[in-house]
Amino acid sequence: MRPVLIIAGLMALWSPPIMAQDAKPLTLERIFASPSINGPTPRAVKLSPDGSLLTSLRPRAEDRECFDLWATDTKTGKSRMLVDSMKFGAGGELSEAEKMQRERARIGGSKGIVAYDWSPDSKTILVPLDGDLFIADLDGDVKRLALADGDVLDASVSPKGGYVSFVRDQNFYVVKGVGGKEQALTNDGGGTISWGVAEFVAQEEMDRSKGAWWSPDDSRVALARVDESGVDIVSRAAIGAEGTKLVDQRYPRAGTANAKVDLYIVRVDSGEKIKVDLGSNADIYLARVDWRPDGKSLIVQRQSRDQKTLDVLEVDGASGAARILFTETAKTWLNLYENLRFLKDGSLLWTSERDGFNHIYRWNAGAWTQLTKGDWMVRAVAGVDEAAGIISFTGNKGNPTQQHLFAVPLKGGAATQLTPDGWWHDVTMNKTANRVIIRRSNPSQPEQIFLADARGKMISWIEENKLGAKHPYAPYLASHTVPEFGTITAADGSILQTKLLRPKSEPGKRHPVFVQVYGGPGAGRQVTGGWGGALQQYLVDRGWIVFSVDGRGTPDRGKAFEDQIHQAMGSVEVADQMTGVAWLKQQPFVDPERIVVYGWSYGGYMTLKLLEAAPGAFAAGVSGAPVTKWELYDTHYTERYMGDPRKVTEAYEASNVVPHAAKIVDPLLLIHGMADDNVVFDHSTSLMATLQGNAQRFETMVYPGQTHRVAGPKVSVHLWNGILDFLDRTIAKPKAR
Repeated sequence: MRPVLIIAGLMALWSPPIMAQDAKPLTLERIFASPSINGPTPRAVKLSPDGSLLTSLRPRAEDRECFDLWATDTKTGKSRMLVDSMKFGAGGELSEAEKMQRERARIGGSKGIVAYDWSPDSKTILVPLDGDLFIADLDGDVKRLALADGDVLDASVSPKGGYVSFVRDQNFYVVKGVGGKEQALTNDGGGTISWGVAEFVAQEEMDRSKGAWWSPDDSRVALARVDESGVDIVSRAAIGAEGTKLVDQRYPRAGTANAKVDLYIVRVDSGEKIKVDLGSNADIYLARVDWRPDGKSLIVQRQSRDQKTLDVLEVDGASGAARILFTETAKTWLNLYENLRFLKDGSLLWTSERDGFNHIYRWNAGAWTQLTKGDWMVRAVAGVDEAAGIISFTGNKGNPTQQHLFAVPLKGGAATQLTPDGWWHDVTMNKTANRVIIRRSNPSQPEQIFLADARGKMISWIEENKLGAKHPYAPYLASHTVPEFGTITAADGSILQTKLLRPKSEPGKRHPVFVQVYGGPGAGRQVTGGWGGALQQYLVDRGWIVFSVDGRGTPDRGKAFEDQIHQAMGSVEVADQMTGVAWLKQQPFVDPERIVVYGWSYGGYMTLKLLEAAPGAFAAGVSGAPVTKWELYDTHYTERYMGDPRKVTEAYEASNVVPHAAKIVDPLLLIHGMADDNVVFDHSTSLMATLQGNAQRFETMVYPGQTHRVAGPKVSVHLWNGILDFLDRTIAKPKAR
């Protein structure tokens, strides 16, 4: 479960450069219109293999959800459009499989080009577009690959550039060269069988978006074979404006069967298939697959169904035989990371939370060396320069609300922060680890992207996005509010990070409070040091205080902090939000009778649990796309934190919303997309029926055709107008006691 429609945190001091007389009032229409009020926001920024070009997907000025492929010369800084999506795209309806993939990737509303892949010789780029495949050269010449009819998925270029591969009709295909004939490497796909794709929970919960892995020499490809025949069918009514479409979705609810995933090594020349030995227990998760650089073996991560054991296997590329290199275990659950790296001597870099925080280790023939240490978290290994003896990584050493690029010696030692304080950084390094693409933002500056050297020193801008007079946000800078960051103490003594934005007003005035909550594990932190966007500023302009707490259970604070929700969702994280509310009510600028709570997805769940836990504490609650019964949510996420519902029924009973719904007495607005395939609409209908059966009043707004996002230029305006109208009505007068 990953959050949508969240309002991110901010940090840093800032003075608006635009004078007050230049100010314009923010409107919802402008916030959700094109071009983006946050300025240009390129996606999928990549450095060509030879380093000569930086490519990215950029939104069109007239439609911020439609993306084209652009290239920037790394020497001159000049940019040009390589592929115009409007010129080559058919614009037809996407296949159901691609729609679901985009939902899993949180780009469900995107149009045009959403992915691309460089050839290793840096001469061409593979561009999937509207179910077809195109090859673009550096002069802008674009050719469509001549393929049989049918939409393609997961297209990529093989490591040596000899093949283009893709999935069509649930089988895996390769094309040799640009003009070659397509070749099916599998032929039994269809129905409940798929080859070369990631299953639902892998995409949604495991951060594994693919099911095909090419060997370094192009000779073989490891393919996942997914059999969903045992997975329960959820008949999802995708209710739209023009009618209802029934979709029979294979959805593995907690406590029910998962898809059966096997791994095969397939020779491209002959089509010979070798089944990988993943063990006798088929009820496992295929978590990660990586070829060693020499192509002789694969490293496969096999996670147990209860997610307390992760076996790291070495698989012989010729026979499929496997042996365990090492095993990670936990009493609660193991988080999955993408931090495996291969070193030239055959040893591995790995990150583990075995000491309570995620840190980098070196594994060499059974011997472990810890390379980073401390009460902070390594987020991602960005690159390794063995010649220089340096590992580059991102982490939150020194400040849990910031993220920085660090370097540590390959032999271990002190980690050096390479990026300046006051920013939130995400980075991508090239294979040689001598260049890094850095994305950064802070409360003073929306996201910027630049190319830097291995030490984080800027070489050139990719997108400066400077907040100058011509920036889309410039007319609204005069009223921009910078948040105040602080901490409060939880009942167990844990230090909780807080963020507060408040209106500029006369001393002594008390304001209503909009408590923005997510509160769940794995994602959705609210108190982070990046650009927060315009929506929270709109709320502040309307007189709202915006307040958030990252309570126990949220990530990046260490395993003990996160583990407290184990088999106890809706407990300590609810208590921590109430600690925040208690703090708010002590502040002289807060109207204690007009505190409301809003959340989406896990935040929607938290809104309902807060209304149940503390009747009368909130003037109102807005719950979007909430989980109401954890038995209805998927296996990998739910069982990770809650265990098997067949074994711990009492934990589910305590954590669920519906059994305790009679406690909800405060005004409630319930919102859900009627085509949601993640938190299915059944969650809200179950709660609606219970509330109605108890004669409890509530308001609701459902969105035909909308999925878990509920978004779009006009839909978003409607959504937030509805939310604010509801809140204005409920806080118009002091609440009767």
